[in-house]
Amino acid sequence: MLWEPVSKGTGAIGGRGAGTGVAGGERRAMRIFSRYVFRQAAGSFLLILVSLTGIVWIALALRQFNVVTSQGQDTWMLVKMTSLAVPNLMAIIAPFSYLIAALHTLNRLNTDSELIVLSASGSKVWTAARPLLLLAFLVSIFLAFVSHFAQPWSMRQLREYMVQVRSNLLTQVIQPGRFTSPEAGLMFHIRDRDADGELLGLVMHDTRDKAQSQSYLAERGTLVKQDGTAYLVMTNGHIIRRTDADGPPQIVAFDKYIVDLDRFEPQDAGAGELKPRERYFSELINPGPGSKLYQTQPGQFRSELHERFANPLYPIAFAFLIIAFVGQAQSTRTSRMQSLVLTFVVAATCRLAGLALTNAIVRNPSMVVAAYGLPIGAIFYSLIVLKRSKTQRSGRGMVDKLADAGASLWDALRSRLGPERAKGAAS
Repeated sequence: MLWEPVSKGTGAIGGRGAGTGVAGGERRAMRIFSRYVFRQAAGSFLLILVSLTGIVWIALALRQFNVVTSQGQDTWMLVKMTSLAVPNLMAIIAPFSYLIAALHTLNRLNTDSELIVLSASGSKVWTAARPLLLLAFLVSIFLAFVSHFAQPWSMRQLREYMVQVRSNLLTQVIQPGRFTSPEAGLMFHIRDRDADGELLGLVMHDTRDKAQSQSYLAERGTLVKQDGTAYLVMTNGHIIRRTDADGPPQIVAFDKYIVDLDRFEPQDAGAGELKPRERYFSELINPGPGSKLYQTQPGQFRSELHERFANPLYPIAFAFLIIAFVGQAQSTRTSRMQSLVLTFVVAATCRLAGLALTNAIVRNPSMVVAAYGLPIGAIFYSLIVLKRSKTQRSGRGMVDKLADAGASLWDALRSRLGPERAKGAAS
């Protein structure tokens, strides 16, 4: 056990010197204890964060394994693309990692009777709470950095890698004489490829849009990269477009036709622009008057902006909830486990509700108040719980002090009056 009471004999000889020495020793002991709690909580937080992130990263890598198998990329490209998703994962995992680490630390302190010794020595609940609050503040700074800088940067890098993958799709993956399907609803076929990499006898069949199907037939196809985007330039060909299964197809002849490979998903307004999650703070609040994506989906920008500011509040809210419900010393195992489970359920529900509110902001701007009010309300509720428990403890202490004062007064009265007279006074 780390905590040991400081001897009152420590310090200079004499009343005032001895008191100063004892106070200094207690302060040193508190600093040692605070550093000990911080190290325990920070170590647990890092271990849990790395473990959970690694598990989710492995699951993501297995889901994206088709990048290696069907799209002809090497393993290193798979590792780079999945690793760029880590900041986005940490933004969700970090608050829960702190919650588990803080609960584990306080439960360990209580199991080792260190919280009981602190409470018996007269220390307040904030003695063990300060290092947890400091760690929560550092986690909040980390989340703010991830949300405002690391996440947009990683999403932009991922966007560039996707362009590279789509470029390599035509130059490396598609083999002459074979039908290749890089994704559902998209089929490629070429007759041959010349020494310069130009595609000969190109056929591309696109049925990803359920409203229509399109087939591209071209004598030649050339891959062109410009401004971070890959384009397929087809010459001397036809487009066969069918919008009605029962109606005749539309046939369009062209001398040159360009397909943007960066837009493999169904076309919509704002295609080719940076998505809200790929933008930095200045680009979110000022998307520009020509942004079609902002004009059609302003709720996505609003939701992303407020999520970046609300998310760092949750570690601090978790810290206050933990201090209010688990910060007190408890001697029974049943009550301690109940407090741990209740705190985890309340905190996890609070965070999941925050994620739901983030999605609700897209449709309803008034939900912005609720998105901030949820973590701030949890903090104020925890302070109310701490205030009530302090009042109850101070009320019991006053009764004990009044009883001790009455007993001391009665002993003094007996010593002055004598046993017989004191007995008569009592009657």
